[in-house]
Amino acid sequence: MYAEARSESRDSASNTTHNIHYQQPRLSGSHVDLIMQLYHHPYSLDSQKVRLALEEKGIDYTSYHVNPLTGKNMDSLFFRMNPSARLPVFQNGAHILYRTMDIMQYIDRLIVASTEDDATAIISRGVMDWMEKIDGWNPKIFTLSHVPDKYRLFISRFIRRVIIARMAEAPELASVYHVKLRDAYETGDKLKNAEIVKQSEEKLARLLDDAELQLNQTPYLAGEDFTMADSMFIPVLARITLLGLEEEYINCRPRIAKYYKVVKRRPSYKVAIGKDKADI
Repeated sequence: MYAEARSESRDSASNTTHNIHYQQPRLSGSHVDLIMQLYHHPYSLDSQKVRLALEEKGIDYTSYHVNPLTGKNMDSLFFRMNPSARLPVFQNGAHILYRTMDIMQYIDRLIVASTEDDATAIISRGVMDWMEKIDGWNPKIFTLSHVPDKYRLFISRFIRRVIIARMAEAPELASVYHVKLRDAYETGDKLKNAEIVKQSEEKLARLLDDAELQLNQTPYLAGEDFTMADSMFIPVLARITLLGLEEEYINCRPRIAKYYKVVKRRPSYKVAIGKDKADI
């Protein structure tokens, strides 16, 4: 349900942020008639969460690739739109959101606004509990701790150089860029701390254990139906698989393993996760 802007965004990601077109939503009947803009990267776990939700809800959007590994999220024009430099960034007219939970809830409210059924698409307490639990695990340390040192250190040095260069180009943003530079150094320090890495692994294991218990009772995380909670959880499993840790974290939990096989057949998975692996 999306339109790719690859010629602009994949080959020259910085250019996509130079022309930001504000588009107001158009709601008609029970159909959400709007063109959103999503700035993301196919391997960004949070981007995958949002893309799954958009596809599951049937919302059209324009997709712009912004590659954080080449520092495109640090370009000054993108940075002005999103001082956190986080991905994804979701834009609908004047609304610009870059916190994943905010985006997911906004998408849900769009569906509510476009239907006459007040019960449709309202996030239940049970679904929200799962969303918050999943959002509470930060994949950054876990991911980087499983990337070979030589690649991780090369990218880290490159990103720091990019930030310093952008500071010089946009001195009015220097204080905000400095925060990102400090974050980059702090991340490196955390990765040297075995206890912090262990805590990230243990938190993931607890999340998976809770999911295993739930999936022993219901086919999806929050009950009988696929919900926003599943849209947030599936990319976690995809990240584990990407890192080659499926045996250690997924296959040893039979309910999750079965669930993962089922959800990978959904069209939304093929668009948000499966399709892009060979297309970057």
